[in-house]
Amino acid sequence: MSLVLYGAPLSPFVRKADAVLREKNVPFELESVNIMPMPDWFKEISPARRIPVLRDKSVGEEGTHGTIPDSSAICAYIERKYPEPALYPSDPYEYGRALWLEEYCDTELGALVGLGIFRPIQFARFQKQEPDIATAKKTYTEKLPRVLDYLEGELGGREFLVGDSLSIADISLACLLAQLALVAGPLDAGRWPGVASHSERMTKRPSFVPCLEICRKIVKQAPIDLSA
Repeated sequence: MSLVLYGAPLSPFVRKADAVLREKNVPFELESVNIMPMPDWFKEISPARRIPVLRDKSVGEEGTHGTIPDSSAICAYIERKYPEPALYPSDPYEYGRALWLEEYCDTELGALVGLGIFRPIQFARFQKQEPDIATAKKTYTEKLPRVLDYLEGELGGREFLVGDSLSIADISLACLLAQLALVAGPLDAGRWPGVASHSERMTKRPSFVPCLEICRKIVKQAPIDLSA
């Protein structure tokens, strides 16, 4: 097996690369890395100090040679090396839109879900502290709706974000919404019917199930209703 994905299943960005590899039926090994503290060998191959990092042993087995950090770079590499089934549109405009929506989900949605909701709740639990519900609720009720409203509009009642087939944009969105659901439950389908339906469909795909099963074993507590 030539591909090794370094990271932790609970990371939505590890989940993103994991899902892309599974969508393409590419064999790989997921090697968990405890990043608190981050081991020195991992710092060498992850200059931005983030997960995931992919190693392609057919390129290099030691040091930085053969490694690619960052989930977006990893997914683009996987697409180029294993082009079928395609997860990036062939049409130039749709390709650009897919990259934009991937970036928007990873940064705008990712920051709100990760820093504003998931960490205040789940990281506190890991440290055996009371969850910071006030911070999570403020993010959920005051900051998250703007992003979800935009994504609802981009879906426009369609099954996929770009064109008529699954793309990297859908995978990025689903990975972040799955992260949100772990601590806050499913979205309000009355307010965001398209996004909520998209999330439900995506997380049932065989490419998402293995990683999410591990995550649900890690996050043992029931979701907290932050909309009240």
